[in-house]
Amino acid sequence: MFINNFDPVAFQIFSLEIRWYSLAYIFGLLFGWMYSKNFIIQDKYVKKLFDDYITYIIIGIILGGRLGYVFIYNPKYFLNNLNEIPMIWNGGMSFHGALIGIILASIIFCKKNKQDFFYFTDLVSLSAPIGIFLGRIANFINSELYGRETELIWSVKFIQIDNLNRHPSQLYEALFEGIVLFLILRFFYSKISEKTGLISSLFIIFYSIFRFLIEFTRSPDSHLGLVFLNLSMGQIISILFLLSGLYLFYIRNDFKK
Repeated sequence: MFINNFDPVAFQIFSLEIRWYSLAYIFGLLFGWMYSKNFIIQDKYVKKLFDDYITYIIIGIILGGRLGYVFIYNPKYFLNNLNEIPMIWNGGMSFHGALIGIILASIIFCKKNKQDFFYFTDLVSLSAPIGIFLGRIANFINSELYGRETELIWSVKFIQIDNLNRHPSQLYEALFEGIVLFLILRFFYSKISEKTGLISSLFIIFYSIFRFLIEFTRSPDSHLGLVFLNLSMGQIISILFLLSGLYLFYIRNDFKK
């Protein structure tokens, strides 16, 4: 059993607090950008375009992630507290909302620059597990999105929350949605990179599977609880995304021919 008493603030610059979660976003984007430019993209023109594309992605992540959390996970509260919607520093971002934001941002960017939409979403999919890994580590440090009670020897006591032994579900997600997903996509990329859209579909499929299963060890949001058939909101949304990923895999492959 491990006792988690990490300070969510990494360091301070005068009165400005720099939090681990903010650093996770910054370095996740930075490492993802470096990985794509140095190991994935070969064309010099596309490398130049990718620098502009990252700006669209950042906007998509922030707007989509925040609005997704507001309208999917806690609409009643935020409709009564509209002034708190922009306060992302107080926490509250949705991965699925961020994914929708990335898709919309990619549509706008690719239409404007006359580029293959799926080529660019494949680039994001290949590098996204890096950011997911860092984000889940930050969740663990922040003692948020913690797991359900357990007596397993690797349980964690989040003493800023309570004195119960819990699953370190954030670390499970960091492992499977981060490291394992990164390796899976890298493996398939060497075999199917000429078919744009397949990597994007595999990202959605495997992320959804991992997220759905790990949610069984994760405490549901206190204001939502288990929503339907003893499933959490995250699991229900993961099912919808899994079906979308399977459909995308089908239409981007040769099965329909």
